[in-house]
Amino acid sequence: MHIILHQPEIPANTGNIGRTCVATGTALHLIEPLGFRLDEKSIKRAGMDYWEHLDVTRYMNFQEFQDRHPDAKIWYATTKAKRLYTEAAFGQDDYIMFGKESAGIPEELLVENEETCIRIPMLDEIRSLNLSNAVAVVLYEALRQNGFAGMQLQGELHRLSWENN
Repeated sequence: MHIILHQPEIPANTGNIGRTCVATGTALHLIEPLGFRLDEKSIKRAGMDYWEHLDVTRYMNFQEFQDRHPDAKIWYATTKAKRLYTEAAFGQDDYIMFGKESAGIPEELLVENEETCIRIPMLDEIRSLNLSNAVAVVLYEALRQNGFAGMQLQGELHRLSWENN
């Protein structure tokens, strides 16, 4: 799987998303301009010691991303979509794009890609979820649909063991 952040603004969100990507074997694609520098302490703190293991690529703009990934199937996560994220049929190599915290994905991209726009349902009084939470919700649904390929499916206790091993 792949996560695309289109012009993210808050470094802690990007750090949290980076950590989620490392935990799931997901590549992170950052479309500039970014609202921060990638060497900021808040990114490293949120990503903890996992950041060095992150598969991350930066692009000057969305056109550069498209030029480098012309066949990418992109799902556009937006509060403005008609389709729920649970109605999407995610493939293992799909890309899920999220927009910047203050404005989301540009509406021009949404209109051009209406069939692959998806949303997380929420109450009317709430404008949107936190970006890192939204990424986790949609990414884990995509991973679930693909059988959590390559992921550890059973946890182990540190000091004790489960009765029914």
